[in-house]
Amino acid sequence: MAQAYSNDLRSKILRVYERGQVGLEALAGQFDVSYGYTKKIRRQQLQSGSVERPLQSRHGPVSRVTSEVEEQLSNELRRQPDLTLEELGQRLERSQLRLSRTRLWEVLRRLGLRRKKNRSTPASRKARRHSSDGRPGGKR
Repeated sequence: MAQAYSNDLRSKILRVYERGQVGLEALAGQFDVSYGYTKKIRRQQLQSGSVERPLQSRHGPVSRVTSEVEEQLSNELRRQPDLTLEELGQRLERSQLRLSRTRLWEVLRRLGLRRKKNRSTPASRKARRHSSDGRPGGKR
């Protein structure tokens, strides 16, 4: 995985640029970095006033699935364990939160709440098929 350039390299590039003798494109070649990188660090320096790399913020939007929503899902499933994803989604919509089935499934899986049949529940009764010679199984 690619790693960020060090603050030391960043400060060296910016110090040389501030002396005004070399342009960003020439600095990129001199320090073996891309021209885009030199433009980016110069822009960040102008915006923040600092040579240091700015702290990285969280990627993407903040999740709408808060701890309260997770608690609500857990409670709903505790009350009625056989709810489908569709029914869970409808109950969340009552509290003004709409999630796709996929997102709902991801949240349940992260919480460790399974939506599959449990082995501790008795198996459903199905008639077993028998072949014409009386052995279990259907046509072969």
